[in-house]
Amino acid sequence: MPEVTIRYFAAARAAAGESSATAEAASIRDLIGAVSADRPELARVLGICTFLLDGQRADPSTPLHAGAQVDALPPFAGG
Repeated sequence: MPEVTIRYFAAARAAAGESSATAEAASIRDLIGAVSADRPELARVLGICTFLLDGQRADPSTPLHAGAQVDALPPFAGG
């Protein structure tokens, strides 16, 4: 499986306690599972996030490639 980086923003960063992490994963769904295992609050937040893969919107089934960068963007409020 490729090694990828996930960057956390806003509530995802707060739940993760870090701004980014690396993990081996074949898809965004696998990446979510890898980084949130034993971290229920992070799993909850990632469950409502939108994801970008190398700057392009991607759904959880999207396959990953080595060196990919995934951004986890929770819903934002404001206006």
